Amino acid sequence: MRHVFIIAEAGVNHNGSLDIAFKLIDAAKEAGADAIKFQSFKADSLVTKTALKAAYQEKSTDIKESQYEMIKRLELSESDHKVLISYCRQKEIDFLSSPFDLQSIDLLSNLNLNVFKVPSGEITNLPYLRKIGKLKKAVLLSTGMSTLCEIESALEILISGGTDKNNITILHCNTEYPTPMEDVNLNAMLTIKDAFKVKVGYSDHTAGLEIAIAAIALGASVIEKHFTLDQKMDGPDHKASIEPEEFKRMVLAIRNLESAMGDGIKKPSKSEMKNIKIARKSIIAAKDIAEGEFFTEENLCIKRPGTGLSPLLWDLLLGKKSTRNYSADDLISL
Repeated sequence: MRHVFIIAEAGVNHNGSLDIAFKLIDAAKEAGADAIKFQSFKADSLVTKTALKAAYQEKSTDIKESQYEMIKRLELSESDHKVLISYCRQKEIDFLSSPFDLQSIDLLSNLNLNVFKVPSGEITNLPYLRKIGKLKKAVLLSTGMSTLCEIESALEILISGGTDKNNITILHCNTEYPTPMEDVNLNAMLTIKDAFKVKVGYSDHTAGLEIAIAAIALGASVIEKHFTLDQKMDGPDHKASIEPEEFKRMVLAIRNLESAMGDGIKKPSKSEMKNIKIARKSIIAAKDIAEGEFFTEENLCIKRPGTGLSPLLWDLLLGKKSTRNYSADDLISL
């Protein structure tokens, strides 16, 4: 049975508070996530002072606050990273973080992270991708806002940098929060898989749970979902995130589904074996049959239980002589 890697995307939902970050880690672990992911960046390297906020960010933050100011107050220091990594290790949940600049790639590399998540906005950032590729680590590549050609270019840069293609998982994604259902285009995940012969997953920004679960049925090996303690908290991403109880329901549904997918071999399951003799039928005497009498369609019938001759032997039995006497409803034997 395959194990889907489930990531609770805490992102910047810690609001700059380690106390909230600790609570997010606790809640993600309790909900059954394999990993919790934060974001690593330096505002001065990420965004200009005049850069505008996205529409969804304007709705959920102070309209007078610039994107730079918003980003600046959500930075995690190197010390913060170390503390959170240690706490995740203590709680036995993987710590992940998306670096948003070259300096943050170095930070995470120096902290010995084994998995690097490339956010959608960096898929055209050649120096960034080249630096990630040279690390030769496992890579999760998000593809929001991108075309197939852009994905191909990013993949080539990572591989030429030194990353093994087998260590790259491409995540289908839509960069709108929340993503409208008509824009999900989940079949694009299959297009990516077929085009590049890579492992695929889904980074989910929809409001519900059904798309993440559907992605598993289509073969996603990784699911990432934005995660918050409370959607009513102030901050850019809380409203587009799900709370712990809903996340827990998603994890349970995914675990049930991955178990239900099975090995693909069509055969009776252990649980249904006992019902074969009850639900199937056998060849039965439709009336009393004397020894030496020929079996015909008039003196034979097919009824439950399935403990006698299979009805598949019907044609073989017709025209043969009975070797014994049968009463009506007796199982016929050869």
